[in-house]
Amino acid sequence: MLPIIELIRLEENLEFGTFGILKIQKEVFCFTLEPPDTLNTRSESSIPAQQYICKRHISPKFGETFWIKDVPGRSFIMFHWGNWIKNTLGCILLGSTILKLKNETNQRGVGNSGNTFKEFMDLLEGFNKAHLTITEVF
Repeated sequence: MLPIIELIRLEENLEFGTFGILKIQKEVFCFTLEPPDTLNTRSESSIPAQQYICKRHISPKFGETFWIKDVPGRSFIMFHWGNWIKNTLGCILLGSTILKLKNETNQRGVGNSGNTFKEFMDLLEGFNKAHLTITEVF
């Protein structure tokens, strides 16, 4: 049986991205950050909300991860580490907290991403595929 991953998008902010909650096997695991929805523009948009199969993959930049297969009009969309919208490149970032810079930008992102991503991969150890459902509630 494939592990079940659910991404529930909670908030979209065109300036700082789309934030959500990631659940694994029905248990809340972490926060997510994706780009805002710009109609599935390559490298600049969140991916369409629907169901996907994820496959274990070795990325030259991020190492071992899960690749979200068959995203319409897109390729190599993955889960990976990073803190800010500029780090997403159309992918899904994982973090244990929501960050907010206290400066003139008030930029928001996800924190503790490297450790959170490692925990994600540890939870999925032994699995080469997973089922992902993305829903939106905003």
